[in-house]
Amino acid sequence: MLKVENLRLGFTADKKILAAVDGISFAIEKGETFALLGESGCGKSATAQGIMRLLPAAGRILEGRVGLDGEPLLSLSEADMRAYRGGRMAMIFQEPATSLNPVLTVGRQIGEVLERHLGLSGAAATERMVDLLRQVGIADPERRLTEYPFQLSGGMKQRVMIAIALAGEPELLIADEPTTALDVTVQAQILDLLAKIQVDRGMGMLLITHDLGVVARMAHRIGVMYAGELVEVASREEFFTQPHHPYTQALFEALPEISRRGLKLTTIPGQVPSLAAMPSACRFADRCAHVMPVCREVSPPWREVADGHTVRCHWQGEAVTDDGTRHAVTELDIDPGKPFLQVDELKVHFPIRKGFLQRTVGHVRAVDGVALAIFAGRTLALVGESGCGKTTVGKALLQLIKPTAGSVKLGGSELVGLKGRRLRDARRHMQMIFQDPFASLNPRLRVGEIIAEGMGALGVETDAAARATAVAALLEQVGLASEAIARYPHEFSGGQRQRIAIARALAVQPELLICDEPTSALDVSVQAQILNLLKKLQAELGVAYLFITHNFAVVEYLAHDVAVMYLGRIVEQGRAEEVLRSPRHPYTQALLSAVPAPHLDGHAEVIRLPGETPSPANPPSGCHFHPRCPQAMDVCRLNYPAVTGVSGTHSVSCHLIG
Repeated sequence: MLKVENLRLGFTADKKILAAVDGISFAIEKGETFALLGESGCGKSATAQGIMRLLPAAGRILEGRVGLDGEPLLSLSEADMRAYRGGRMAMIFQEPATSLNPVLTVGRQIGEVLERHLGLSGAAATERMVDLLRQVGIADPERRLTEYPFQLSGGMKQRVMIAIALAGEPELLIADEPTTALDVTVQAQILDLLAKIQVDRGMGMLLITHDLGVVARMAHRIGVMYAGELVEVASREEFFTQPHHPYTQALFEALPEISRRGLKLTTIPGQVPSLAAMPSACRFADRCAHVMPVCREVSPPWREVADGHTVRCHWQGEAVTDDGTRHAVTELDIDPGKPFLQVDELKVHFPIRKGFLQRTVGHVRAVDGVALAIFAGRTLALVGESGCGKTTVGKALLQLIKPTAGSVKLGGSELVGLKGRRLRDARRHMQMIFQDPFASLNPRLRVGEIIAEGMGALGVETDAAARATAVAALLEQVGLASEAIARYPHEFSGGQRQRIAIARALAVQPELLICDEPTSALDVSVQAQILNLLKKLQAELGVAYLFITHNFAVVEYLAHDVAVMYLGRIVEQGRAEEVLRSPRHPYTQALLSAVPAPHLDGHAEVIRLPGETPSPANPPSGCHFHPRCPQAMDVCRLNYPAVTGVSGTHSVSCHLIG
C-alpha cells in the first residue's frame, strides 16, 4: 500500500544541505504495522514528516519516491496533497499538547477533518464526533466536545489526537511515539485501541518508537534506523529471537531488567554522529564492538540472513552470549537497621482559591498521609501514575514545598518547620536530581560554576583551589572529561547533562539523593549509562536513593524497596521482590500487567482500569481506588482500608487483604 524508495531528506544550515535521512526504502501492506526503531536524532520523525510532506521550513526532499496505492505523493501539488493528508493518510504527533490548537474546542478540531474529507456537518458530524471520542475511550464525550485542550489530561489529549487522525478514515496511520509521555495503564489502552481499529479497518500503520516493549506488542515487521539509514529489517519473530546488526544487539543488551540486577548494563560508547560529521562508510563503526578495517572504508551492502530478514553490516559473526563476569557491580546487602530518613503521616494540601477576595473553597490533597522509611545505602522506588503526588513527596522531604502536616525525620532530627540556616545545614544531607536536566541547570553558568555553587552555598569547601580539585574529581566520578568545566550546559547531550546534574547533587556529599524520573527523557543506551553510574556511586559512597519513576524495568533493576502510590497515598510497599513478584493490591497488579515486555513471550493479560485517575481536589469516598477497581466491594465505598501486614516487610492498604 505504502512504498518508500530511496528517500533522502535534508536540512539547510549555513548554505549547506545536511542529509538527515539518507536513502531509506520500505513498504507497508494493508493491515500491517511497520515499526521504525532507533535512538533520538537518527531520522525517524523526519522520515514520517517527509512521507506526509510536513517538513519544517529548513527541510528539503532531496530525492526518492513515496507511493500510496501507486499514486506518487512527492510530485503532487500542495492542494492535491491536502486531500490525502488527514483523509487517506493521517499522523498522530509525538507531543499532543503542541499539536492541538489551544484556542479551538475539541469538537471544532475533529469537525474540521469531517467537513474537509467526509463532507459531514451539523447533527451528523456531531454524532460522528461523539462516536469517535467513545471509540478512543473518552467518558462523557458530549461534554468533552465543548472543552479546550488545556482542560484535558495528557492521556486525554493523546486520545483526542487519535480521534482527529481517525476521523478521515485513513488507509495509512503514522504514529510518532504515540505513548512516550503516558503512564503504562493509559499506554496499554492506547495500544489496544490502535490494534483494534487496525483490525476493524484493515489500516496500515507506521509506528515510530524507541520502546522495545511497544514494538514487541504492536509490530509485524521492524526497521532499525541509525544515523539516517536503515540498518536492519526483520519480521517480529526474527527480530526478537535473532537480531543480527551490532546496534540492534546493543539496544537489547542495554535494557534494564530483573535478570541483570547484580550486573552492569551494556552501554553503547559515544553518540549518534552529527549531520555535519557523518562518516562516509559504516556510520556505526566508531561505536561498534565488532568494527573491522573494511567498516571504515566501504559502506556496507544489504544482505539477506533469513527470509524477509535483511541487515546492512560487514560483520557476519554470531551474537556474543554475555557471561556477565566482566559486568559485576557489588550489590550492597546492608542490613537495613535503623531508617536513615523516616516519614510519618506526611500531608501536602494546596488551597483552591476563588472569587475577588481569593477565599479558600477547597484543597487539592496532593499528598495525603504518606509514611516511608529510607535506609542507608538502599534504593526505595516510589512508583505510580502521573498526578499521584510522587514528585510532591520528593520536594516536601527537602522542604522545597512546605508540608501541611506530618513528620520528616533525618537521622532522628525533625525537618518540618526548620528555617534559614538550620534548614540549609540539613539540606547538605539530601539533594535532588530533577526530571529535566536542561531546565534545572543554569544556562548562563559554566559547568564548573554549577557544580561548585552548592559547595560555596553550604560551606562544604571554602578554599577556591580545593574546590576546583573537587569539581574535577566529581566530573571524573560521573564519567565526564575535565574540559567540561569550562563549557555551558547547551553544549552537552541529554545524558551528559543528567551526569552534570548528578555531579552537582553529589558535590555537597549527601547521604540521600532524591531522583525524580532521571532517565525518563533518555534513550535506552544513555539510560543504561546513568543507571550504571547510580549503581556504582551507591556501591562506592553508600548513598541512599529515593527513586521516583513510572518505569518498572528500572525499578526491577535498581530498587531494593518499592512503594506504590495512588492519589496521594501509599497503597502497597515492601521489598522489591515481594511487590514486583507477588503484588497484592489490585492497583499494583494492574500497573504491572500493563508494562509492555521487550520480548515475545510474557505478554500476560492486561488488567484494564476503566476511566481516569480522579482529581485529588475531590477524591472518592472510602478507598480512593474503588471507582476503577475490578474487585471493589461495598465496604470499599465506605471506609478507607487500614494498613495490613502481609509479611514483616510487605504491607498493603486494601479490604481484600486481612
